[in-house]
Amino acid sequence: MAQAQPATEQDIVVEACPVREVLDRVAGKWSILIIVAAARGPVRFTELERSIDGISRRMLTLTLRNLERDGLLTRTVYAMVPPKVEYELTDIARELHRSLLLLTDWAERNRAAISAARHAYDTDRAAEAR
Repeated sequence: MAQAQPATEQDIVVEACPVREVLDRVAGKWSILIIVAAARGPVRFTELERSIDGISRRMLTLTLRNLERDGLLTRTVYAMVPPKVEYELTDIARELHRSLLLLTDWAERNRAAISAARHAYDTDRAAEAR
């Protein structure tokens, strides 16, 4: 039986590529804000547009399409005049939302320690530069 060869740096990069692609998509500022906004239940385009400060209509449209393409949102169109469109999180997006809440909780708990570490680092670097 042949021994398994240790992973090379190239192997690690190739394996990480799909993960990086997913993380790049879901870690984007607009994606996170849309996921958080849609976590309360089905949401309409105009509700998202009003609730997400600074997002352009075009960026909202592109991000919604990408999240739908990735299986994180479902888009339901109701046949009425004017048409009604709602977006809702899928099961995997709800799982992601729970993870985001854990990350947010962690950030809140450690915010002061991180700020203190930054201040100490900056103070040390300033002293070394003199």
